[in-house]
Amino acid sequence: MNTGRKRTTLLTIRCVAQHGSLEKAFTRYSYIKCDKSKFQRSVFISSPEQREWPLSWRGGCSLASPAANCLLCLPAQARLSTTDHLGLCKSRALGCVINAKKVGLDQGGRLSYAVMLLWSLWSAILLLVSLEAAEEDNVRAGCSTAVNDLVYIVDGSWSVGFSDFDTAKQWLINITRRFDVSSHYTQVAVIQYSDTPRMEIPLGQHQSGAKLIQAIQSISYLGGNTQTGRAIKFAVDHVFASSNRARQVKNRIAVVVTDGKSQDDVVDASVEARAQGITVFAVGVGSEITTSELVSIANRPSSAYVLYAEDYTTIDLIQGSMEQKLCEESVCPTRIPVASRDEKGFELLLGMNIQKKAKKIPGSLILEAAYALTASTDITEDTRDIFPEGLPPSYVFIATLRLKGTSSRLTFDLWRVLSKDKEIQVAVTLSGKDKSVVFTTTSLTAEEQRVTFRGVQTLYDGKWHQLKVLVRPRQVSSFLDDLLIQEELLEPVEPIYINGETQVAKRRGTDLPVAVEIQKLRLYCDPHQSERETACEIYSVVRQLSPPTTCRPLGVQHTALQRSSPTCRRPIQSHTVHTAHSCLTVVTDGSHVTLVAH
Repeated sequence: MNTGRKRTTLLTIRCVAQHGSLEKAFTRYSYIKCDKSKFQRSVFISSPEQREWPLSWRGGCSLASPAANCLLCLPAQARLSTTDHLGLCKSRALGCVINAKKVGLDQGGRLSYAVMLLWSLWSAILLLVSLEAAEEDNVRAGCSTAVNDLVYIVDGSWSVGFSDFDTAKQWLINITRRFDVSSHYTQVAVIQYSDTPRMEIPLGQHQSGAKLIQAIQSISYLGGNTQTGRAIKFAVDHVFASSNRARQVKNRIAVVVTDGKSQDDVVDASVEARAQGITVFAVGVGSEITTSELVSIANRPSSAYVLYAEDYTTIDLIQGSMEQKLCEESVCPTRIPVASRDEKGFELLLGMNIQKKAKKIPGSLILEAAYALTASTDITEDTRDIFPEGLPPSYVFIATLRLKGTSSRLTFDLWRVLSKDKEIQVAVTLSGKDKSVVFTTTSLTAEEQRVTFRGVQTLYDGKWHQLKVLVRPRQVSSFLDDLLIQEELLEPVEPIYINGETQVAKRRGTDLPVAVEIQKLRLYCDPHQSERETACEIYSVVRQLSPPTTCRPLGVQHTALQRSSPTCRRPIQSHTVHTAHSCLTVVTDGSHVTLVAH
C-alpha cells in the first residue's frame, strides 16, 4: 500500500507575505529542486492535529543529490516563529532529509510515507511561491506598512481631567489611523499612568485598526499623581519586552504624553529605553510642563523628538507633526550629515553610486565637487536598496545641477522611481522643450497625477542652479535658487511600489541616459529642511550677497563686512582683497566659500 497516494490532507501551509496570509491544504506530490536565494518569507506548516512547526534551513541538512543546492528541514522540536528563506521550485531532486535522517527513493523507485510528506510540502511551497511571485509586482511600502512596535504612554493623573483625557484618546486614535495595524505591520500598546502604570492595551492584542480604535475609546480615566518615570520603566521592562516578534520588528517607538512635571525621576528610565534601541517621543501639553524634563525623556535632538501643545484643546494642531515624525522614524533609517546635526533622509549621490560611476568635476564654488554623467552613464538601482520602506508623506527633493548642450533641450527624468512594470511612482522631470519642471506621483483615484511648474527658464541657461520640490500630503511646491516658483494642490497619494527600480537622468519613457552635471541630489524626510537647505552654493545667489566694491591698484588691502543673509538665513562673511592687478571678494556663510572677481 502506498500511503503517499491517499487523497487526504496531510499538511496545511501558511505563508506570511507582504500583504497578509495565504492558507491552503495540498494533497499533490512532486519532486523539486529549489534556489533558496530567490525569496524570504515567514512560513509555517501545520499538521491535522493543529501542531505548528516553523520551516527553516539548516546547514547540516543536504539533499542526497550532490547537484541540489538547497534543502528544507522539518526540525523535530521547533516551535519558534522564524523568518526563513524560500526557494523558487524548478526541477526534480532525488532525496531529502527529515529531522536529520536521510531518506529517499527505494530500489523500485517508490517513496516512503515520510518522503511523500515532504514532497507534499514542497508542492505546496511551489504553488505558494508562484502566487507570491505574482504579488511581487504589487508590493507597496510606506508609513502604513512599516513594521513597528508602537507604545503610547498616556498621562492619566488628576491634572488632566475627564474631558481632556477623552481628547487625548481621540488624538491617539487619529494618529493610529495612519498605520496598518496587524501582526505583520504596526502593533500598538497603550499604557495609562498616574501613581502606577496600568496596561490598557497589550502590545499586539488587536490585529485590526477598527478593534484597536474601539479599545482605545473604552479606556477609562485613572486619576492620581504623576509618576512618568515609573511608566516609562514599565513600558521598557514589560511591554516592549513582551513583543512576540522581536527579531522581525524594525522600529520600537514610545510616545509619552504628559501635562505636568513628574513626581519621580525620568532620567534613568529614559536612558535605559534609548539604550535598548527604543525611540522615545515626548509630548508636553499645557503650561505646567517642564521643558528640561521633556528633553530628558526624549531622544536627541530634542527639536525632532519633543513636541508641545498649548493645551488639550489645541493638541490637534501638532497631530500632523506627530504623524510626520512617526513616519520619518519608520521609513527614513539613514541620516545625512548637515552642518552641526544629521538630518533624516537619503543621500542619493551615495545611494545611487553616482560618485563611483560618474567623473568628478569642479562644482559651483571652489570648494564644491560635482559629478558629470554622460550619455552612457547608467544610474539605476533597485528601489528596495534605496527606499526599502517607501517614502514619507512629506519630504523635500533637492538637486544642484547644471544643464549644458543638448541636455538643456531634452525632456528627461532627473529622478524617478518605477514599479516592476515600469509605471512611474514618483518623478521629477525636466522639460527643456518648454522650459518647465514636472512632478509626478501616485494617486488613489488614477494611475498617476502630474503637476507642471513653469517660470523656471533660467534652469536651462547652462549655469549651476538649485532645484527644490517640497512635497506635502496635499500640496507640492517648487523653488529655484531659493525663490518660490509655484504651489499646487495634490490629490491623496498611495504608497509607492518598492520592487522596481530607481533611476537618475533618464530620457522620459526610455532607459537612455542623459548627460547632466550634478553637485547635490538629496531627499530629506523633514519638509522643514527646505527652509534650512538654501542655495548658498549657487554663484548667482552668493554674488547678490557680496558688497559693492571699487578696486584700485593700491597694493593689498582688506575690507571686512558682516551682514545677515535673508536668503541663506545665516551670517555672511565678506572679505574684499585688493591687489595690484585685480580685486577678489571672498564670501563665506560658514559652510561655503566663493571668490568673486572684480
